[in-house]
Amino acid sequence: MNVFQWIEEARRGSAEAQESLVRHFTGMALAVAYDKLQDPHLAEDAVQEAFTEAFANLHKLQDPRRFPGWFKVIVERQCYRDLRRKQFQTLPLHEVELPAGDQRSLESVVEKREMIGQLHATIADLPPGMRITVQLYYFQGYSLREISQYLDISLPALKKRLFDARRKLKNTLHVADFVSVFTDLYEGGRRMLHIVNGDSVGDKLKQGNIQGDILVWRELYSFGPVFTKMDEPDHRSARAQYLEQTLGIPQKEYIETCESQERKLQDYRIYDEIVLWFEHDLFDQTMLSYLLHWFKEQSLGNTKLSLLCIGAYPGIELFRGLGQLSTEQLETLSGTWHTIGEEELMLGSMLWEAYTSDLPEKHQRMLEVNSSALPFARAAFEAHLARLPSVNNGLGIIEQTTLEAVAGGIHKPLELFRKVGDQLHTLGMGDLEFWYYLTKLTEGLDSLLVIDGTAPFPDFKLAVPHFQDRVLQVTSLGREVLAGKTDYASYTGTIDKWVGGLYVRGKAPSWRWDAERKSVVRMGESD
Repeated sequence: MNVFQWIEEARRGSAEAQESLVRHFTGMALAVAYDKLQDPHLAEDAVQEAFTEAFANLHKLQDPRRFPGWFKVIVERQCYRDLRRKQFQTLPLHEVELPAGDQRSLESVVEKREMIGQLHATIADLPPGMRITVQLYYFQGYSLREISQYLDISLPALKKRLFDARRKLKNTLHVADFVSVFTDLYEGGRRMLHIVNGDSVGDKLKQGNIQGDILVWRELYSFGPVFTKMDEPDHRSARAQYLEQTLGIPQKEYIETCESQERKLQDYRIYDEIVLWFEHDLFDQTMLSYLLHWFKEQSLGNTKLSLLCIGAYPGIELFRGLGQLSTEQLETLSGTWHTIGEEELMLGSMLWEAYTSDLPEKHQRMLEVNSSALPFARAAFEAHLARLPSVNNGLGIIEQTTLEAVAGGIHKPLELFRKVGDQLHTLGMGDLEFWYYLTKLTEGLDSLLVIDGTAPFPDFKLAVPHFQDRVLQVTSLGREVLAGKTDYASYTGTIDKWVGGLYVRGKAPSWRWDAERKSVVRMGESD
């Protein structure tokens, strides 16, 4: 029987239904009453009186769906009556007492008491709407939908209110995020860390019904030089220089970001559970492999690792990633993750070591092992290898798809990016990476594309006005390469790119990608 059925039964005088309504709404009513009266005993009295009044007038309520808001008004009215009648002394909502037999030090108890005092003092300073929302959600444990009905505000407005409250509390509670403090004090110390692939996803998780700390992992392992040990100074410096030269990412900013997120990762032991949120594409699968490789080298102790990895979502025809989902849609994924075991750690570590290798045979091995423990890995790393020069005309899959799109009538840069991005969604390629590839295709006397104008392409630092209005065309050489009449890799010595740990450069690289055989081959082996 649901709440509305209880209301109908209570109207007919059912004592059992009335008791059910009391059990369900007491927590909400107490939170409202305490917020007004600041006294737990007076709040309890006010709630009892409010229930008596509500049941006596239940026949006046025409729409049972309005009961939560209607009852809240009764509670508030009773509180105002009490305020006019009584003088009261403020008492804390929660008292900390040593359970029998507890041998914790007096110092730890005092510290916890002080923290609880600070927590409640901080909450008390919030605006009334935020304060009652925090009380109902965190201390009383009501769902967002229940609170929305009770306070008679929309779910989006309620979530915004809760998000703003957390932000205010975080700015005041300098020791930690409010959610972490609350969890430590009231939920037995259980703490969670969610590692996600982008700021958009991280922000939405913070706004939604996901409790725990958020770590946005900012890296682009699908582009540029990568190494098995990414934190070695020489490797980091080489990668930072390359990203600045190609994408315009300042070396100092890149290094500081890496060091900051790694410091957070090093604190993994303070968490009871770490959840990795990743997608099906190469951009995410390389991040996932790196993190699994990193955690495999650690002594996890009591920290549990979990994984949420998806490649589709109901109602979305072309799923590009978690960033497409709304806060509400992300909430539906909460708790659907599964435990990461030894099999996932071993496979992820093997994939990372192969991906960062300078030996093509190891990259081929990624497609030959049983990767069912990470079901999106094979397709992602097959797309990775398709970036190698092909046996057909020396073009990688990105260059091939881009030339085909321009030859097919798409001449504007942004439209081209969308077209190629949709077609090669398994790569998870971002705009900065694509502009780099497009730049290389338009450079030099042997270019495969030409673009009107002389302005540079956008990068991390440089915004180019009206870039979207420029026009691309395929050159005569580009048409010959597309027709398979010319092998681009043999025609020119300008190939210079990283494909994972493989540095492909010079004229006529011997290692090629054979799409039909789905394998890396030496030239001469594909016949």
